Amino acid sequence: MEVRHQDTDTRGIVDPAGLLTRVRFRRHRPAEPLRHYVEWYWLIDWDLPEPYASQIVPHPAVNLTFQWDEDEGPPYGELTGVTRSLYTRKLSGRGRVCGVKFRPGGFRPYAPAEPVSRWTDRALPAEDVFPQATGEAARTVVTPVDDRDRVAALDAFLSALAPAPDPQAALAMELVRRIRADRTVRRVGDFADAEGLSTRALQRLFSAYVGVSPKWVLLRYRIQEALDHAGTHSDTDWAALADELGYADQAHLIRDFTATVGVPPTAYAQAAAPA
Repeated sequence: MEVRHQDTDTRGIVDPAGLLTRVRFRRHRPAEPLRHYVEWYWLIDWDLPEPYASQIVPHPAVNLTFQWDEDEGPPYGELTGVTRSLYTRKLSGRGRVCGVKFRPGGFRPYAPAEPVSRWTDRALPAEDVFPQATGEAARTVVTPVDDRDRVAALDAFLSALAPAPDPQAALAMELVRRIRADRTVRRVGDFADAEGLSTRALQRLFSAYVGVSPKWVLLRYRIQEALDHAGTHSDTDWAALADELGYADQAHLIRDFTATVGVPPTAYAQAAAPA
């Protein structure tokens, strides 16, 4: 799959043009010692005259966010596990979010007492997992005006957690990376064999460290590629794309895309096309 610079990668965002005309969206690298487990920080600020619903086809990643809806209350922290359905976030008034996107497989060392599947499809107060994620900690992260200060606050928060090295987390992260990068990976059983694992061992590893099954990860990355393609090409050969992404046929791609995004890929592509 195509490798992109983090500032231009909008895969997973439904209608990225619509979102980016309404919010200030940035990504930043964490401090070097944190990069093994953290993919990037993402920051969003908005000041909207009318509400807007942002929709995401989530990555197989856990996110820790510090948020401030300025018209609704004080800053707070939230932990969001891997979300298997379309994620919708309603934005209104003025606000900001400072998020930590952990690498798929990279969150478990920060909360080793529970399998990552414990948090799948859940959003809960960050203090429930990290007692340090108090309202004051959230305020320290989200209130600075300068991005450098927000990034420094995120670095300080995560560095204080000091996770122990975990070889199984490293293995899980590498396996997810291979699934994402290699379109020849089409069957979980074949992938497990190629990696010297039983299918059951691979499934147990993903449940404990990623939060979802390897098959779900494979299908999710396919859908994200199809979503990105639909948003940038109005004349897609869907049968050819289905074959490229490893689907048995076009009908399977259309079914999965519609179930995930809520509309067929052709309708999405038409809506995304420039007027």
